[in-house]
Amino acid sequence: MSFTYQRSSALFNEAKQYIPGGVNSPVRAFNAVGGDPVYVKSAKGAYLHTEDGHQIIDFIASWGPMILGHAFEPVTQAVVAAAKNGTSYGMPTELETKIAALAVSMAPNIDQIRMVNSGTEACMSAVRLARGFTGRDKIIKFAGCYHGHSDSFLIQAGSGAVTFGSPNSPGVTQGTARDTLLADYNNLGQVQEIFEQNKDQIACVIIEPIAGNMGCIVPQKGFLEGIRELCDQHGALFIFDEVMTGFRLAAGGAQETTGVSADIVTYGKVIGGGLPVGAFAARQEIMNHLAPLGPVYQAGTLSGNPLAMSAGLAMLDHLNKHPEVFESLKAKTEHLHKGLADVLSEKGIDHQINRYGSMISVHFTDTPVTDFASAAKGNNQWFKKFFHGLLERGIYLPPSAFESYFLNDALTYADLDKTIQASREVVRTW
Repeated sequence: MSFTYQRSSALFNEAKQYIPGGVNSPVRAFNAVGGDPVYVKSAKGAYLHTEDGHQIIDFIASWGPMILGHAFEPVTQAVVAAAKNGTSYGMPTELETKIAALAVSMAPNIDQIRMVNSGTEACMSAVRLARGFTGRDKIIKFAGCYHGHSDSFLIQAGSGAVTFGSPNSPGVTQGTARDTLLADYNNLGQVQEIFEQNKDQIACVIIEPIAGNMGCIVPQKGFLEGIRELCDQHGALFIFDEVMTGFRLAAGGAQETTGVSADIVTYGKVIGGGLPVGAFAARQEIMNHLAPLGPVYQAGTLSGNPLAMSAGLAMLDHLNKHPEVFESLKAKTEHLHKGLADVLSEKGIDHQINRYGSMISVHFTDTPVTDFASAAKGNNQWFKKFFHGLLERGIYLPPSAFESYFLNDALTYADLDKTIQASREVVRTW
């Protein structure tokens, strides 16, 4: 059976009249893979139900937060109950304190947490807080790591580790770019060199501890530990962007699984059960610099929105009470990894599969993928064929070779085996 998506194509053509590019987030436009995006009508468990009348298996989980599957009953019930009491107050609620206390109890090295409305806002605020706490301006980020669309993060790599970055989006000023220093992921020597060339100027290093925006990229042994030591030596803060990894890899996120402590941690969608939300957290001496206690300003009418807080509390409460979910997800991801590796090896197709917890990605290359440059060497034509071949068979992967897959625990082993078999059918045609 071949799935077709004519209704989705018609809806996309209509959307382009009223929405820039027809989408409200660029990756949805399918520019990286060609063709028209798939329109979703509803979702339940591991499945998306499209406007074309198809049920397809989902491997993006709303880009991470649907750890327990779509429309997870405790979360939907919490949202409905909260909505009946009003959708926004712009005033404090007990819910905010409950979820904050739970999050602080689950994640290591944080005393307090501030809710915001997106991962972008969380990372932007975390960097501002780091600058305010240290009294320094410059930050180090890594090529290929994505921390939202705030100006400081839309910087491409310069010609070397110690050169200034340059904007890769119009609207980002050269002044902003001069304060953002670039290094390659998994290259500790570059980070050390940047610190030495910018003594007493660097406020923080921000990183995806397990990268998900150049495919899944795993930190090599000693990389995160080395950055932690450099930050301590030079008086800089270490920020973990756990918008993807927080409460997904473990109750304590990447800090728990890597054993490396961060000074500030940012969270995203999962802390709202998939609703629009973000957060940043740190130990008290850092958070005391935040308004209204300190001079670093951050505010938002919808921060701590009762719908998002209700959903997030239901999600985190379930994960806290059922830590076996993390092992279940890990085992399912390992099963998928082995199956896909067997399929590609049988056909003799060059590939690398990166996996960490419930994050995984397939790279069509014969060299290890450890950073953005090595990820970019992948055969994108093969990825396009792989993506569309699976989509025609009812399997939805991220529509970009530079995005991690995210498994949800509603996926069954039958779903995974169906995906593996569909992959075998696709590559047989190559």
